[in-house]
Amino acid sequence: MPEKPAEANNKQPLSVKLLLGDAADILETAVLTIFVFLMIFTFLLRPVTVDGSSMVPTLRDHDQLLILSPDRSPKNGQIIIVNDLEAGLFSDEAQTQVYRKAGLNIVIVKRVIARAGQTIDIDFTSGTVSVDGKVQDEPYIAEPTVRNDGAFTYPMTVPEGYVFVMGDNRGGSTDSRNPGVALVPAEQIIGTAIVRYGRDSELCSSWKDRFAYLF
Repeated sequence: MPEKPAEANNKQPLSVKLLLGDAADILETAVLTIFVFLMIFTFLLRPVTVDGSSMVPTLRDHDQLLILSPDRSPKNGQIIIVNDLEAGLFSDEAQTQVYRKAGLNIVIVKRVIARAGQTIDIDFTSGTVSVDGKVQDEPYIAEPTVRNDGAFTYPMTVPEGYVFVMGDNRGGSTDSRNPGVALVPAEQIIGTAIVRYGRDSELCSSWKDRFAYLF
């Protein structure tokens, strides 16, 4: 009777210990992956839902956003989420001494118009906004900036530690023009909007309308 090849004689049955080791490796990788995603979505990326029409036409009521959090140094033109607990106003006519008062005590979404050290000027007759002497190109606004809520006189230089924000719906936005929001303390910035990933279906003609890059 012919002998079996040496290879067949040397084969060993699959070890239970080896199988358990492989399973443990897979489980460890899965747990680590879930942990990383949880950390990202807890401390780095956060979902928020827009409430109101102050950012029309860019954002609509019930739009769903993904924000980068925390981001305390947003750039001009970026959309931020603010926990409006306190508002910064000036105590002197020269507009150099800042004091804080109670804000709206709600979370708001606005666009950064000017940062610390920049000078903002608003011509409420023509509706134009200038930063450091340059008239801003604002294709995102619903109408010119002709509403003055009396928080400041212009031109005005944004002090250190604050940002000046406005909604895109300039005729229907309570923002830095208003004493209720005024200068936004940097520490009240929750994050910067990077993408819109959801919108009410009646506002969308196709599935692509649900998405928009905002950063």
